[in-house]
Amino acid sequence: MSTDPEEPQFLYVTTIGWKSGRPHEIEIWFVAYGSAFYIVSEMRDRSHWVQNIRRHPAITFRVGEQSYRGSGRVVDNAAEPELAAAVSHLMDAKYDWSDGLIVELRPDSDHLPG
Repeated sequence: MSTDPEEPQFLYVTTIGWKSGRPHEIEIWFVAYGSAFYIVSEMRDRSHWVQNIRRHPAITFRVGEQSYRGSGRVVDNAAEPELAAAVSHLMDAKYDWSDGLIVELRPDSDHLPG
């Protein structure tokens, strides 16, 4: 697992419950790649937060002290093999784990840092 003390180990993503309509926040491992952040669902589509993102892609999330509004989407490994491989490699390097469904969290352009 990555031991860089400056790098946050978790991000906090809030989805909107597709049944309840209420906000639901989780703490989860992540990696940054390009202009997005990536998280992995060990339970794949069985995770409630994945089901929420599939139905309501608008999300908010926090990484360290930075907060974002944006959208989430499931990465299609077959259609985006290079992206899936890059994210898996980064997750393996940071956490020694990457087995699951990859989800992209993309900040709105007006909510990018600095």
